[in-house]
Amino acid sequence: MSFFHKVRTQKVLSFTLILFTLSIGVLIGTLLNTGVKAAKGDSIAPGATPLVIPSPTQLQNSFAQLAKQLEPSVVNISTEYIQKAPTQAKNNNRRRPVPEQDGEGGDDNGMQDFFQRFFGNPGAQGGGSPFGDAPQGRRGASLGSGVVLDRNGYILTNNHVVEKANRVRVKFINDPTEYDAKVIGTDVQTDLAIIKVDRTNLVAAKIGNSDAINVGDWAVAIGSPFGFQSTVTAGIISAKQRDIPGDATTFQHFLQTDAAINPGNSGGPLLNINGEVIGINTMIASRSGGYQGIGFAMPINTAVKVYNQIIKTGHVTRGSIGIRFSDPEATRDLLRAYGGKQGVFVQSVEPNGPADKAAIKEADIIQSINGKPIRKGQDLIDGIADTPVGTTVPVVLLRNDKSLTVNVTVGDRSKIFPNEFGAAPAEETDHSEGAAQARFGVSIQNLTDALRQNMGMKEKTGGVLVQSVEPGSFAEDIGLQRGDVIMSINRRPVNSTEDVKNLQNSLKTGDAVAFRVLRGGAVRNGAEWQALYLAGTLPSANQ
Repeated sequence: MSFFHKVRTQKVLSFTLILFTLSIGVLIGTLLNTGVKAAKGDSIAPGATPLVIPSPTQLQNSFAQLAKQLEPSVVNISTEYIQKAPTQAKNNNRRRPVPEQDGEGGDDNGMQDFFQRFFGNPGAQGGGSPFGDAPQGRRGASLGSGVVLDRNGYILTNNHVVEKANRVRVKFINDPTEYDAKVIGTDVQTDLAIIKVDRTNLVAAKIGNSDAINVGDWAVAIGSPFGFQSTVTAGIISAKQRDIPGDATTFQHFLQTDAAINPGNSGGPLLNINGEVIGINTMIASRSGGYQGIGFAMPINTAVKVYNQIIKTGHVTRGSIGIRFSDPEATRDLLRAYGGKQGVFVQSVEPNGPADKAAIKEADIIQSINGKPIRKGQDLIDGIADTPVGTTVPVVLLRNDKSLTVNVTVGDRSKIFPNEFGAAPAEETDHSEGAAQARFGVSIQNLTDALRQNMGMKEKTGGVLVQSVEPGSFAEDIGLQRGDVIMSINRRPVNSTEDVKNLQNSLKTGDAVAFRVLRGGAVRNGAEWQALYLAGTLPSANQ
C-alpha cells in the first residue's frame, strides 16, 4: 500500500471517529433535554392531588351547639355590699370544725392560700367575704355567674357570690336590663344559693347526672370571668370526689376539671358534652389568683338536693346522730387497741342527742349504719346527713370486743349542735329616732317650724325630711340623699310621712315614680335650696 493510500485511509478513519463522537454527543444531549422537559411538564410528587379551598360554610360541632343552647340560661350576677363593723358571725365560717369530728387535722399546711373561691373582687379569697376588707360604711362589689333552673325565675349560684350582699342584680344575655334578685335561701356547707328574679318564661338549663360522669369526659364551663359574659371554655373531667386539703366543709366533694375558669365564673354551670349541667363552678387551685388548670365544681346531684330543700323550706336540714369522732385514718392504732379493724371511733356523745338516747357510748366503734359499712368518717357523715330527720336506722357497734346493734333515730343537726350549726341571728337595723321607714328605702321625718328655720327653708308648709337612705335601695338608685326634702311624689303634694306611706300603697311593682325634692339650703354657707326631679321604676317590695 502506497504512502498516500495509507494517509487517505487514516483521514477517513479519523473523520469517521469524529463523526461517531459527535453523534453520541448529540444523542446524549437530546436525551437530557427531553428529560428536563418531561420533569417540567410532570408533578414532582407523582400521585399527589392538588388541594382545593372549599367555599365558606357554617361549621358544625358539639361545642358550638352547646354554647348556643345554654347562653340564655347562664346569667351574670353583680352584688353590692356595705361594709359594717366586724361581728362574731357564728354561721358564716366555712372552715370551722364539723360536729361529727373532734377537730383533729386543723392545720391546713398552708393550703388555704392555694385554694380560692373566686369572684369579681380580687381581694376576696378563701372563706372570707367576696367584698374584701372595705372600711366600715364603704361599698364593695362582686361579680359572679348563675344558671337558670326554673322558667319562673329561679337561679342557682354560689353562696359566696351573694353572701352578705345588700343588693343582687342579674343580667341575661342580649338584654341590657339589670334585674333585682331576691335571695330565696343559702347553704354554707355546700356554698350554694338560690335567687329569684321577677321574670317568667326563662330558658331553664337541662340537669344531668353527675354520678354518670367519668374521668376523661369532656367538660364545658360557661360564665362571666372578669365580667366577660357568656364566656365558653372546654376541658375534661380530671378527677371525681375531690376533697380539698384543710377544708372542714365535709359536704363538698368536687368534680375537678381543667376547663379554664377564672374569677367571675363562680356559680356558673359545668356541662357535659350533651349540654346538661353536671356541676356548679365553685373554686380553683391557684397560686396566682387566676386559672392554672385546676378548677372545682360542686356535683349537680348534690346541688339538686340542696335546691329542692331550699325552694320548699328556705333552708337545708341535715341529719345527725350526735357524736364526735376522729377519722379512722388518724386513729388506726386507737381502733386496733380497742379490737377494731375498721369503723369510726366515738370520741364523745352529745348529751340528750340521738346517740345518747340509743345508749351509744364513748369508745364504741361504729362499723355500719343502715346496712352500709363505715370505713371512714365521711361514710358516716354523708350517710346520716342525707337521711330524713326522724328516720330510725340500725347501727352496728363494736364494744368490748363484742358486736351489738342499736336503733338510732336521726335528729336535726342544727338542733343537736345549735352553737355550731344553729340559725344565724337576724341583723338589727338601726333607725334614727323619730324617723319613719318607707318602702322606697328611706327614713323620713316630718318637718317642724323649728327645723324649717334651722334649715333655712323659705317654704313654710309641705315636705318631709330624708333622715337616711338605705344602701342599694330604690331611693339610692334614683339619687335621693340624706337631708333632701321630698315635696311631691308623682305630682301629688307631700305634707307628712303618712302622705308618703299612702302614696306608696297606691303604687305597684314596675310603676314609674317621680320625686320633686329640695336640696341644699345651708344658709350659713350662703347656699340656696334647689328643686330637683328624680325618677325610677319601682322594684318589688322584697328587694
